[in-house]
Amino acid sequence: MSYLDRGSVIDLHTHSDRSDGSEPPDVVVAQAARAGLDVVGLTDHDVISGWSEADRAGREHGVVVVPGIEISCNHHRISVHLLAYLPDGQDQALMEELARSRDSRDTRLRAMVDLLAADGYPVTYEEVLAVAGPEATLGRPHIADVLVRNGVYPRRDDAFVDVLASGSPYYVAYHVLDPVRMTELVVAAGGVPVLAHPFASSRGRTIDEGLVEQMALAGLAGLEVDHRDHGPEERDRAATLAERLGLLRTGSSDYHGTGKLNRLGENTTAPVVLEEILARATGSGLLGAV
Repeated sequence: MSYLDRGSVIDLHTHSDRSDGSEPPDVVVAQAARAGLDVVGLTDHDVISGWSEADRAGREHGVVVVPGIEISCNHHRISVHLLAYLPDGQDQALMEELARSRDSRDTRLRAMVDLLAADGYPVTYEEVLAVAGPEATLGRPHIADVLVRNGVYPRRDDAFVDVLASGSPYYVAYHVLDPVRMTELVVAAGGVPVLAHPFASSRGRTIDEGLVEQMALAGLAGLEVDHRDHGPEERDRAATLAERLGLLRTGSSDYHGTGKLNRLGENTTAPVVLEEILARATGSGLLGAV
């Protein structure tokens, strides 16, 4: 791809207010331009509704936008996040599965709010809806935002290590597919699947390498090695595993605006890796090419 060169600065994992980020898609792209990025991937949770807006902003600001999704999966009660780059946004099987996940999220979030409120935590479902906005994919971060706003915690992350943790009595599961099956769906939709922050133990239990091997057989293309939630040991482990399985190695910020401390471009992906992702994608034309 001629618009990429060895010096291109590439961040392939960001979120807008269409999921749990704090900024609209066009603002995320504008912020990416201000941060000196040449390429930014918009990867909202289980939704593609921000793609077009991000594309228009990319053309305005001279930033290449790579459309993606961060898809929620679960393996033996361990949360697994799969980044899907450039899948066909009209693929029926993938879109139906994402819709089921979003519907289940809504029900699950109401149940979590009810449990918290019953124990005296200052949160209502109406507050969660208001802080999320009408187009967002609902998730635990929106409960965290209400708890922060109401003075229970200073930051989102503090809520996640307490009442919103997966082992908390307030945690409620929701419908998601096994990551191996979801990898297959992404590949069938012409997308390129990359496993996000696979060994981020600060988020809870992590998967073993055997599952990554199964995902690789199903078409997994890469591992997100360089991520804020991976320390030196986790990065070394992920890099070694990627090399052993012949997987691409990516790095990203996982930017959420003011929702998290993560800063655009704090981890990046090599241009040669993005070239390979683009070469493998068959589901969607590249948006925002300049």
